[in-house]
Amino acid sequence: MKILVTGATGFVGKTLLPLLVEKGHEIIVLTRDIKSAQVRLPVVCNIIEWDPAKTLNHIEEDIDIVINLCGENVAGGRWTSKRKQAIYNSRILATRSLIDYFRKNSHPIKTWISASAIGIYENSIVLDESAPSGQGFLAEVCKDWEEETFKARDLNIRTIAFRIGIVLGFDGGAMEKMLPLFKLGLGGNISSGDQWMSWIHVRDLAGLIVEAIDNPSFEGPINAVGPNPVTNREFTSTLAGILNRPAFFPVPGWVLKILLGEMSQLLINSQKISSESAKNLGYKFIYPKLKNALKIICDQTGHTLLTEQWVPQPLDSTFSFFTDPQNLEALTPKFLQFKILKVTSSPIQEGTLLDYSLKIRGIPIRWQTKITECIPGVRFSDMQKRGPYFFWHHTHEFFEKNGGTLIRDKVRYKLPGWIPGDIIAHWLVRKDLEKIFLYRREVIAELFHSKTES
Repeated sequence: MKILVTGATGFVGKTLLPLLVEKGHEIIVLTRDIKSAQVRLPVVCNIIEWDPAKTLNHIEEDIDIVINLCGENVAGGRWTSKRKQAIYNSRILATRSLIDYFRKNSHPIKTWISASAIGIYENSIVLDESAPSGQGFLAEVCKDWEEETFKARDLNIRTIAFRIGIVLGFDGGAMEKMLPLFKLGLGGNISSGDQWMSWIHVRDLAGLIVEAIDNPSFEGPINAVGPNPVTNREFTSTLAGILNRPAFFPVPGWVLKILLGEMSQLLINSQKISSESAKNLGYKFIYPKLKNALKIICDQTGHTLLTEQWVPQPLDSTFSFFTDPQNLEALTPKFLQFKILKVTSSPIQEGTLLDYSLKIRGIPIRWQTKITECIPGVRFSDMQKRGPYFFWHHTHEFFEKNGGTLIRDKVRYKLPGWIPGDIIAHWLVRKDLEKIFLYRREVIAELFHSKTES
């Protein structure tokens, strides 16, 4: 089926999209920034530029399913009047614009899946989705968001709104901010520590969305939380125990209110939300217990960049191009001043050493990588032996697809300077890597398109 996804470059989208592709679905992504989406999306898909605040133009696809995940990060900064308006508009106006488009579209949509949040409820224990909605900014946003979402029912579309809890996962979400502090031994209870946290692992959230596509019994509002909520005190002690770190630095509620203002309710409010609806619909949670979920997250280190590109060339010639070291300079942006100094064999093979020089933000660097694996026509991997990273491992994979070749790059890397170095440098490094891979992508597209024409 053809699935339209908004918010695909976010934390949840990056986990969801590969699952949809595995199921054989064709993905169409709406985004405000096509260039950045090309390197942030983990799969090849059709990318269409769209400003959620404006009317959606014609989509040259017959869409079967919509998955609406767009929305400004509610925890991205203090809730000023301007930010609150952006949070509201990015959800309500975007959803309204989407539904207005499909109201005029002649092709019938089968299923509409939207994000919502457990912030719609009162600060209390919630047994099921029939519980009354609460008061305050978040509750109002969620109520209005769902009101717009369920207008899809007027078009005879099966409609689901997942009321999402705290999303846990590796290299994103809530853990991206919490994990460094806990690794440094600076974690602790928030406020009294007695408030309930209704959480869900990002893989289970993506799994619920995939399940909702195939299971027609999914309909209406559904709590997207794990089956075992915990208190903040239990969360803190579990995470500290897994990391073998102390957690002696509690943050009083009044301090959070001063520092974060109204946004502090995200951390102080107590919400014990039931997942019975999801379980009764047949979903089996992969990570039902907090300890297992946190253990799998904490066991992973560093960061990951995953991106794909399709080229209209045979697999053998594509693989030959990438295993020729002389092509590396053409694929590297000029601002890096990249130069190959020495290669022990060409084309590369397992054991090949490559020495080169470059400049990172003006600083001269000598880098040596070793080819740790090379399977002709399938994949090759290079690992840093000497260079700017604490750890760097890049796997290049190649697949025959649609008469051409799908190129998949998976980079796992870790920065020097332990936790402080990572906190300080990762934002800049991530931006630089995206620039490098975007340049590489554009050069590859131009080179392989030219080959096709000739």
